[in-house]
Amino acid sequence: MLDIAILEGIRTPFAKAYGPLASVSAQELGRIATTAVLERAGLRPDQVDQVVFGNVAMPPDAANIARVIALLSGIPRDRIAHSVQRNCASGMEALTTAAQLIQLGEARTIVAGGVESMSRIPLLYNREATELYLRLGKAKNWRQRLGTLLRFRPRHFKPVLGVQLGLTDPVCGLIMGDTAENLARDFNLSRQEQDVFALESHHRAVEAQKRGVLAEEIVPIHTIHEDFGPRKDQTMEALARLKPFFQKNGTVTVGNSCSITDGAAALVVMPGQAVRAEGRRPLGYLRAYAYAGCDPSRMGLGPVFATSKLLHKTGLSLRDIDRIELNEAFAAVVLANEKAFASQHFAREQLGRNSALGEIDRHRLNVNGGAIALGHPVGATGTRLVLTLLKELRRHNLHRGLATLCVGGGQGAALLVETE
Repeated sequence: MLDIAILEGIRTPFAKAYGPLASVSAQELGRIATTAVLERAGLRPDQVDQVVFGNVAMPPDAANIARVIALLSGIPRDRIAHSVQRNCASGMEALTTAAQLIQLGEARTIVAGGVESMSRIPLLYNREATELYLRLGKAKNWRQRLGTLLRFRPRHFKPVLGVQLGLTDPVCGLIMGDTAENLARDFNLSRQEQDVFALESHHRAVEAQKRGVLAEEIVPIHTIHEDFGPRKDQTMEALARLKPFFQKNGTVTVGNSCSITDGAAALVVMPGQAVRAEGRRPLGYLRAYAYAGCDPSRMGLGPVFATSKLLHKTGLSLRDIDRIELNEAFAAVVLANEKAFASQHFAREQLGRNSALGEIDRHRLNVNGGAIALGHPVGATGTRLVLTLLKELRRHNLHRGLATLCVGGGQGAALLVETE
């Protein structure tokens, strides 16, 4: 088991893309989370050795966004920073990279986090239009410029949506929603099942907001104090009225999927021995982690593959886990994983195990709502899952938790955390 302490953690509010955080850049979201987590941990910027941030759609104006965030946060220029990218697991990748750096003796105190401004993912020109603009830029006289301008057609001004490209797997050719439809068919998931799960996510998130549970992990931005996603008035009737979004006769809708979202989260990571020597009580400890590959067209099954590796590595069983945070990219993803976890056939045929991983207890799963209600800023979610999980374990004096998610491209990530 690892002895990696997560001293403190914090996140920004999460808000649907093109909404209240659209004017805030990714690097600014990251700076807000970083400065807030250092303040909460009682650390000065000059006590940070390295910064590692996960980010998926790297902003054109903030290459190596981790370095930009570090400098904007007042961390000295001689401290290094780098960015990591594992699609939806980028925020987890930042934490596990920090753990590796600590194990190697490369750093003692690291800020590890994740950030995404999906509002700021740019619109692009298509290839034909790009070539015309390049030719226009190279024109040496007015005749060449006019000749190039006359070649432009209306189709050249239709933008290519960068976010749509990013959410489409280039190998299997499917947008993420289509991979969720595959799981719905494979596991015989009805539209109603998915909508019921989505409604429960909103109910749990709204109740968590009322109890002030989510506020414990949030630093306000201006007048924004809470997540904008949870819907107090969400109903089955409203969900049932939504049309399938990805396939005409499908079951996946915008109501039983996560929204594209803006947000950031950050953790302070240190060697466990160092934290205990200082007499501090950390949020908890990272004890083990595992990444796994799977079929890109069924990328939503990543959690069951990664969790299988994690449990094999640690010798634990699902019964040893007090709380689970499984990212709600789509309701179909969570429901399919529930069935795969409990399936003897899946365990033998897909996991190489003699028995199923076990039944997921809904009373231990995403107890404060998940991404269907809260949103999924892809670079930040992995960090948010760990933060939410540790807060929940501490709140109820529980010991052990599993944070897991699916990863676009056909991967899964699973982290085991513990509290004292």
